[in-house]
Amino acid sequence: MARLDAVIDGIDRTARLTGRTGDDVRLIAVSKMQAADAIMPLIKAGQRVFGENRVQEAQGKWPALRAAHPGIELHLVGQLQSNKAAEAVALFDVIHSLDRPSLLIALAKAMDSVGRRLPCYIQVNIGAEEQKGGCAIADMSALLRQARDADIPVVGLMCVPPADVEPAPYFALLAKMAREEGLPRLSMGMSGDYETAIMLGATDVRVGTALFGARAVLDG
Repeated sequence: MARLDAVIDGIDRTARLTGRTGDDVRLIAVSKMQAADAIMPLIKAGQRVFGENRVQEAQGKWPALRAAHPGIELHLVGQLQSNKAAEAVALFDVIHSLDRPSLLIALAKAMDSVGRRLPCYIQVNIGAEEQKGGCAIADMSALLRQARDADIPVVGLMCVPPADVEPAPYFALLAKMAREEGLPRLSMGMSGDYETAIMLGATDVRVGTALFGARAVLDG
């Protein structure tokens, strides 16, 4: 698949500039608002890590896809309501949007109830934008401590920089925050800026449009 090959080549080329390889950067194919028939070509081409923004949408398509194609890893990369925490824990393998104490409590309860600990990223509102999710920069350390106290495995930080501005300073700030907290993973970079993110230390890039093209609306 040409789009997938191009993204993988871009990841590998950029990672090598940082002394890493493409295998050191996880490509999350963001399949929100994509129907199963649009996802299938990527699965057939070997892609096994996918990201969704909404629990309800993911519930409608991924159980069947995963049953037919074992080994798929599903990441929740969008905002999560606390009342959907149990459903998210049941469906996803990794959560990228832990951003507040109330969600932390709900996730801990859900994980306790099923005896399953999901790796999580704390989402940081790196541009201090009122309309975006994510914890405030000043609140991240406290939220991380609370997560560790609740036995939630936080593996890294995630951010979505402000649109239409140079993202590098925001990626660099998130990387600095992660280093200071001893967190090994950075979920940052999307279709338009994943190479910049990799140059600044991204370990996970969330790519949708570059893989799927313009989003098709799901039927129903």
